[in-house]
Amino acid sequence: MDEATPKPPHCRLPASRRLKLSREFGRVRIEGRTVRGGLLMLGLLQPEGEGAFRVGFITSRRVGGAVVRNRVRRRLREIVRRHQSALTSGLWLVVIARPAAARASSAALEDEWLRLTKRASILRP
Repeated sequence: MDEATPKPPHCRLPASRRLKLSREFGRVRIEGRTVRGGLLMLGLLQPEGEGAFRVGFITSRRVGGAVVRNRVRRRLREIVRRHQSALTSGLWLVVIARPAAARASSAALEDEWLRLTKRASILRP
C-alpha cells in the first residue's frame, strides 16, 4: 500500500469515534464505572441507543510537559485503534493516563490496556 492510498475504514479512528465535549467526559465520570491500573485508568459507560464505540483521552499536566503528554496520547490512540475491532459496540470509553505512563514503553502501555479491558469485560470473545 503506497502513501497516497487511504487506510481501510476499519483501521482508522475517525473523529466521529471520539469523545470531545466536556459533558460527554463528565457523563462517563458520573454515570459510568472505573477500572484502575498502574499506568492507566479506564472510564466506561454503556449509553442507551449508541451504535459504535467512542473513545476519549485524558493526559493531565501531572503526566508531563506538552511534548510528553502528546506522545502518550498518540501511543494510546494507536493502541485503541489497533484493538477497536475487539471492543464492545455502543461503549463510551475514557482512557486516562497516569503520570507513570510517561516513562512506560509502548509495549507496557499496551499490556496494561489489554489487562484492564479484560478486567472490565469489554472485549468481544
